[in-house]
Amino acid sequence: MSSESIRVLLVDDHIVVRRGLSAFLTTYPEIEVVGEAASGAEGVTLAGQLLPDVVLMDLVMPEMDGIDATRRIKAVSPSTQVIVLTSYSEDERIFPAIKAGALSYLLKDVGPDDLVRAIKAARRGEATLHPTVAGRLMQELTNTRSSPLDELTEREREVLALIARGLSNAEIAARLIIGERTVKTHVSNILSKLHLQDRTQAALLALRERLIPLDPPQSEGKG
Repeated sequence: MSSESIRVLLVDDHIVVRRGLSAFLTTYPEIEVVGEAASGAEGVTLAGQLLPDVVLMDLVMPEMDGIDATRRIKAVSPSTQVIVLTSYSEDERIFPAIKAGALSYLLKDVGPDDLVRAIKAARRGEATLHPTVAGRLMQELTNTRSSPLDELTEREREVLALIARGLSNAEIAARLIIGERTVKTHVSNILSKLHLQDRTQAALLALRERLIPLDPPQSEGKG
């Protein structure tokens, strides 16, 4: 496998699901399945050993559920991105999973091409949310009364708006004609001031506060 391959760890207590995902993903030369775990605890152990780029995480498993496993994986390997892949779309599972550090949340009815696009996006640090999940998160943020954007400087608001538009740090730096390290500092300050964990939550908050208009999602062709 190329050193540029996306290294993926599968965590699901159903062997048929794991083997099916593994067989499918290995048809993509840019993806390498580096391990399979049958429980959340095993997933945490393997993540610490293998340091995968992306983990596909089931939520309902014996001994340790996917939410706890996600939290622990982010602790042992902060650079690993977790994609929740589950059959459940209830609020009591969505919100804790995102708060635990999951970057993306997909349901198991996701199309194969969409799953691969989500894995590639996760490698870039970009979130992918099932439409039902995105709607629930937007509603939750809308129901939040506080408006913390006044805590941000004008430059931080500019950076936040560009985060919400999906721009990377490098793209933001080019757009604002500042250094990428400066952008990273602004992003860190934004997350700290808004008491958020990641760019996904920051982007959703920016949309809720109408910092940018909420445009309909654009279809992405298979790449």
